[in-house]
Amino acid sequence: MPIEILLKTDSCEWIDVEGATEQDLQFLHQHYDINELLLEDTIDPNHLPKYEEDGGLKFFLTRENTELERTNLNSISDVSTKLGIFIIDQLIITVHRMKNRSIMELKKEVLLHPEGQTADKIALNLALKVMKSYDEEAENILEILDNLENEIFLKNSNHSSQLRRLYKLKRKSGLNTRILNISADWIDKFRKLNLTDSETTDLKDKYKDVVADFDHLNAQITNLISMFLALSDQKANQVMKILAIYSMYFLPITFIAGVYGMNFEIMPELKQPLGYYAVLGLMALIVIITFIYVRRKRW
Repeated sequence: MPIEILLKTDSCEWIDVEGATEQDLQFLHQHYDINELLLEDTIDPNHLPKYEEDGGLKFFLTRENTELERTNLNSISDVSTKLGIFIIDQLIITVHRMKNRSIMELKKEVLLHPEGQTADKIALNLALKVMKSYDEEAENILEILDNLENEIFLKNSNHSSQLRRLYKLKRKSGLNTRILNISADWIDKFRKLNLTDSETTDLKDKYKDVVADFDHLNAQITNLISMFLALSDQKANQVMKILAIYSMYFLPITFIAGVYGMNFEIMPELKQPLGYYAVLGLMALIVIITFIYVRRKRW
């Protein structure tokens, strides 16, 4: 997509570059004297969030949560996409590899109310929308987690697929937490812009809320995985308990049957008319004694 001017007023100009090519980056370097290394950072898919200054230029490299790149959950690019923000006086340049929801939403808002817009305010609103994307992701993960919890505890099911889903949520939440922890630096650097304390405080508060949400999610997911494994162990123990009880009843009477199944010519009670019934009675007595013993032990 070519370089697009989203807003141009007497006090502000906003230029957006989507899917920047080498020619686009070269154009930005030549016309706006932007360091080539900073421009290259905007096309590196796994680059971490950061803030840099170069002369009068301020550069924010942010990462917005997205579902479009989510595949293997192995790296931060699987749960987020970059949004580079360059501020030079009253010029703001945004660079991103793919369609960006924050850009599209803010573009509509700015075009409806272009008066009073400044490069710093546009950057602030973009940052707030970036944080909002993580807020929405936290709500989505929490909803999935609640459904899994209901399946495990209310429906009393603990299939292996649920453990895989829990692990996926853990990976997703962990990657988002990593991005947010690294983002603390560029969030703090908004105090260097021409903004009021209340405006920068709103951004910091939103950031703290999102970080707290993901910390809570990480703890909940870890606890649910532990409880899931504990329930699985409990069910396995119940099965083993039943098998042990059956073994306790049948082991002594199986022993007796085994003894009388031996092929010796001379054995006690073989010639007795009531020998068969006497042995059956002995087996029944052993079962009754075992039952009474188990009940008294409350097994």
